[in-house]
Amino acid sequence: METILSNAERAEVIINALPYIRNYHKKIIVIKYGGNAMVNDELKMQVMEDISLLRLIGVKVVLVHGGGPEINDLMDRLGKKAEFVDGLRVTDKETVDIVQMVLAGKVNKTLVNLLESKGGRAIGISGLDGHLIEAATKDPRLGYVGEIVRIHIQPVLDLLEKGYIPVICSVGGDKYGNTYNINGDTAAARIAAALNAERLIMMTDIAGVLRDKDDPSSLIPEIDLEMAARLREEGVISGGMIPKVDCCIDAINLGVRQVVIMDGTKPHSILMELLTNEGAGTLVKKGEA
Repeated sequence: METILSNAERAEVIINALPYIRNYHKKIIVIKYGGNAMVNDELKMQVMEDISLLRLIGVKVVLVHGGGPEINDLMDRLGKKAEFVDGLRVTDKETVDIVQMVLAGKVNKTLVNLLESKGGRAIGISGLDGHLIEAATKDPRLGYVGEIVRIHIQPVLDLLEKGYIPVICSVGGDKYGNTYNINGDTAAARIAAALNAERLIMMTDIAGVLRDKDDPSSLIPEIDLEMAARLREEGVISGGMIPKVDCCIDAINLGVRQVVIMDGTKPHSILMELLTNEGAGTLVKKGEA
């Protein structure tokens, strides 16, 4: 049943959010919106509402997105079989063309359109635009899978200065004109570091770091770098969570103040994280948790 708030209760909600609004006003927040969190159109619309609201209250938001499931879907429809080396996808020339088409085309422009429909002024770019993400071959066996060499952040700063929400997809390029598929979490971490962002939010389809991967109630709300290393040794941080936490640690070591891993499939999770005292997901920070 929908909860109906009185006018006084609505005013109280806004007043309670004021300290958090003040804390993030004119600060840069980078949001990584993973493809696994884009579970349906209604949820995507709510995420875009949250981002538009943050921009309207003076938060400088940068959205970095993935789109793995949509890439897989198009590859299946084209009859393109995936190949793997040591668990990593081999990206040949045809595959990187598919990646660029899906990420820089369909997904990027869909998110821009949704933001605009919710009152946000957004411009979509890829890591190729303005040579934003300079990349090189990560491993010759993997083909066009890229490793980030350098972030040229000025195009993003220019968009923020003009009041736009930059929407960035994670493809990069080299000086020879080659295009590379870049890990979205890595791209978000490096972009957040280049911006000296106040916070990086990693939206995925899991609650955060769990003591028991099968029990969402075992969420660990905060960890510092020392605790992260210990949890990894204990096997609590394992599997796909290892590279995600590693990206968080890299971002912090490069200057991002705090990073959050959270379940982006929960409605309005961004607002709960930034504008309430309980937050959402697992907060990773440099100092003592």
